[in-house]
Amino acid sequence: CIVVTAGPMQDGYCENQQLTLIRGTFEAVGQYRAGKITEEQLAKMEMNACPGAGSCQGLYTANTMACLTEVMGMSLPECAASSAVSAKKRRIAFDSGFKIVELVKNNILPKSIITKDSIRNAIITDLALGGSTNSVLHLLAIANEAEIDVTLDDFAELAEKIPQIIKLDPSSTLTMTDFERAGGVPGALKNLIDANVGISEVKGVSELTPSQIAANAWVDTEVIRPVSAPVTSNAGLAILYGNIAPEGCAVKISGVDPDCLTFEGTAKVFSGEEAAMEAVDKDIVKAGDVVVIKDEGPKGGPGMREMLAVTALIMGKGLGKQVALITDGRFSGGTRGLCIGHISPESAAGGVIGVLKDGDRIKIDIPARKINVNLSDEEIEERKRQFKPAENKNLKGYLARYAKVVNSASKGAVCS
Repeated sequence: CIVVTAGPMQDGYCENQQLTLIRGTFEAVGQYRAGKITEEQLAKMEMNACPGAGSCQGLYTANTMACLTEVMGMSLPECAASSAVSAKKRRIAFDSGFKIVELVKNNILPKSIITKDSIRNAIITDLALGGSTNSVLHLLAIANEAEIDVTLDDFAELAEKIPQIIKLDPSSTLTMTDFERAGGVPGALKNLIDANVGISEVKGVSELTPSQIAANAWVDTEVIRPVSAPVTSNAGLAILYGNIAPEGCAVKISGVDPDCLTFEGTAKVFSGEEAAMEAVDKDIVKAGDVVVIKDEGPKGGPGMREMLAVTALIMGKGLGKQVALITDGRFSGGTRGLCIGHISPESAAGGVIGVLKDGDRIKIDIPARKINVNLSDEEIEERKRQFKPAENKNLKGYLARYAKVVNSASKGAVCS
């Protein structure tokens, strides 16, 4: 098996303003709703934000996973960041066709490439790049399929050691085009290897080790920073624990304003994204609130939808520094702001998020890796005794079976 990822699309432009999918469409809707732009301006931005084929322009989920696929050794060097419409991508696809024949002849299988060490390399790179929180789910699921013991604790442990060496959209205006020009994944590996942060020397489909790939890399260190002079000393992702999330939850620190790393606010609780969207749109959600969206986890959804629309609406309305959002659902890689997802256990599994009420005080402390509601253990237990998870009586067929067998997001949301 060899993977040729599609590659990012080119940046969009409108009246000399750089646009991406998130800023040019989703967040623009929030700006329109807040009266900051006209309907005509919104339409023009939407028509120009995505100019052609490819995955979204920033380090959202598709591009994050493309980078990690390359780091794990399942695609050829430079594949992840090369544009979908470039001649370079065509050459990589062509070379991959030849390489897969060699791999078959030599009986080199994915399970010999996807190892504990290669997944650890992916986690380190993910933390250094500030990738999508969905990568946590995907890497846990990949490890589960490969019968490799990887847990949230592996992410949490490495996050204390790895700084962020680049900030890409949605956390900055730099896109995957800028990342490729600065050296792409090989360039990032070079800086990580030079700093001896623990990248393991394992071979992938190219039959080269990370050091061999990095040896030929050119790096613009103004864009992909050395580990000794990072963009921020924090890793791009963090795992938080507390009485709301005993099994853990995930936050993309790279998308959080430095002034918002600690936040205490009043809960406004919603069952499902649509109810939260309506409340934000009607200005029911105010500065100082913590939006709680429950019943969106792997079982509760079912399927664990991404909460991009509501987080983008919050940003577009100018509330990104004043409102937090927590959910047992997940986010798009394009989400930014104080948004904490994958809260486990989820509401449908009897998790504490299911018993939160309007008016509860919630404290988020990212530096301390904590998320708690200001309730005693006794108060939480009393609420749980009276709590009955929401039941979707219309659920049938495959989704009903899926909801019964899928496990926690803290374990990758895989079917057991």
